[in-house]
Amino acid sequence: MPSHPESAVERSGAAQVAIQFDNAGQQRVAANMGMWVFLSTEVMFFGGLFLSYLVYRHMHLNSFIAGSNDLNFWIGTINTMVLLCSSFTMALAVRSAQVGKNRALVLLLSLTLVLGLVFLGLKFFEYWQHYEAHHIPGPGFVFDFPHLHHLASERGVELFMFLYFVMTGLHALHMLVGVSLITWLIIQARKRAFTPAWHNPVENIGLYWHFVDIVWIYLYPMLYLIDLSKK
Repeated sequence: MPSHPESAVERSGAAQVAIQFDNAGQQRVAANMGMWVFLSTEVMFFGGLFLSYLVYRHMHLNSFIAGSNDLNFWIGTINTMVLLCSSFTMALAVRSAQVGKNRALVLLLSLTLVLGLVFLGLKFFEYWQHYEAHHIPGPGFVFDFPHLHHLASERGVELFMFLYFVMTGLHALHMLVGVSLITWLIIQARKRAFTPAWHNPVENIGLYWHFVDIVWIYLYPMLYLIDLSKK
């Protein structure tokens, strides 16, 4: 009698099953659980930063509005659109891996990589703008918002910029990790390492990428949209 289709699929991916697992299905569940546990720790990490930001924003609202108005609204908006598109291409890449469309997988991963690099390029350009304007927190920080002097304090704006660099810098670091992981996926996909029976790395790195995108979806309004009327 012919074998059940799922059994045949599992046997086709047996070479990728680590010795501690009974089959590919068990390995996939364990890998996904491990990624979700990791992401839960990341949620707690960024959650602490978000809470600190909200507390200080309440204490120095006018200064945070002044700092927000110093950010490049259009770069932040374009980067948001770029990351949303990258989440879409990554989701399609995961689906391509699931159905065994290797050529589409390579293409979609490459598009996701390019979008990630575009985001980082625009973010570092924005950092450079802050550097030239002496808006980097520290001894050389300059408060130059004459139209908001009666509302904001230099110390409060510097605090906003400090939190801005910490949160967006950590996000950029996670983006760099994601770009590196996607580069590895592309290399492996070109070798046809992934099959419908075994594509755990594509799924888990996809989850990581979506998480990083979601973090930015929170950062964008918190940092760039504090006072829309002055944008």
